Amino acid sequence: MKYILLIFTLFFSACSVKNYEHTQTKIITIKSPKIKFSDAGYLRNSEKIMELELFMAGKCIEKITVNHLICVSDGCMSKSGFNKDYLNSAYPDDTMENMLLSHAIYGGKNLTKTDGGFEQHIKDENVDIVYKVEPYAIYFKDTKNNIIFKMRDTDEQ
Repeated sequence: MKYILLIFTLFFSACSVKNYEHTQTKIITIKSPKIKFSDAGYLRNSEKIMELELFMAGKCIEKITVNHLICVSDGCMSKSGFNKDYLNSAYPDDTMENMLLSHAIYGGKNLTKTDGGFEQHIKDENVDIVYKVEPYAIYFKDTKNNIIFKMRDTDEQ
């Protein structure tokens, strides 16, 4: 019986190990209803999962893991639930994931190509967003909802 328990424990603990293919050090600024942060962090990702670790004074204060759910220190939730609690419920479900991957948001609405990246300006009754993606940085600001998300590489100014 104890061998079965040992095998069961080893099998399920092995499934929880995360092997990330890419790790990048970033300077991150987040201002939202639940998070106010500006310091260093790590963006780790593989083909199926992303993790944003936020550090302040060398200590990890928050982990945001994105796959089919978004997990934070408070627990896991759907992407729409994350938007409702941490960003804005009017945002499409894939907004956080797209920002972390430097992809277009809102299905590419109002996308304008720039040197090395793109910009989007999205304004309606719920949002007033400026979103810029450059080779080493992203900038997201929703003035209507007072939300800012900036991320840039530590080795680029």
